[in-house]
Amino acid sequence: MKILIIEDEKAAAKRLISLIRQLDAKAEVLDVLDTVKLSVRWFHENPGPDLVFMDIQLADGLSFDIFEQYTLSIPVIFTTAYDQYAIKAFKVNSIDYLLKPIVPEELESALKKFKDHYHQQSGQIDFRQIQQTMKALTKAYKSRFIVKVGEHIKAVEVGDIHYFCSREKMTYMFAHDGRHYIVDYSLDHLENSLDPKVFFRISRKYIVSVQAIADIITYSSSRLRLILRQSDDKDILVSRERVAGFKAWLDQ
Repeated sequence: MKILIIEDEKAAAKRLISLIRQLDAKAEVLDVLDTVKLSVRWFHENPGPDLVFMDIQLADGLSFDIFEQYTLSIPVIFTTAYDQYAIKAFKVNSIDYLLKPIVPEELESALKKFKDHYHQQSGQIDFRQIQQTMKALTKAYKSRFIVKVGEHIKAVEVGDIHYFCSREKMTYMFAHDGRHYIVDYSLDHLENSLDPKVFFRISRKYIVSVQAIADIITYSSSRLRLILRQSDDKDILVSRERVAGFKAWLDQ
């Protein structure tokens, strides 16, 4: 069985390859691609594999963009972090899906399904139906914030933000350069406006980005204390009820 993996997270691709080889020693991983552009070029230049594992969100766009540039008639198993109920809408033609982090038993089941039904596949994937579903599911997260600096207006890119903090009924945004700004949003609003892969609400007072975390210290048997870059606060705690979710967020 010849397999192509389209995945932009190196750790995820490495784990998937390891799991595949554990389940099928004869399986051959032909290549690992991380962009739509490379994937389209690969399909045009190489014989088709038997099976494709495809992440939905790639480095340069959604993997469904591949279908607009190449007529794919190969069984696909999507690997995704999208909600398991919503993602069932993608199960058309030869498509199956696995939720991240991938569980070995679910991968084994998907491979068995592929092997059992390989000769019964109808072929071409209805990518238009998939894209319509994606538009309904994909949320547009904020990419920048407009803040006021004296008499000036400044745009701050989300990638330059370390964390948000609520103090005395005001919400502050702290940037990587040490500057902070007042923003006209509550943490509740921000929690729904920021990409959950990048930001996590650790408590009622803080939303932090991955890049802001300098250290994580065990505070008690059920809590964690964070040291954030550009912060003098030494008492930033992950709420007890959020610890499990926080660890899962770090491990994605």
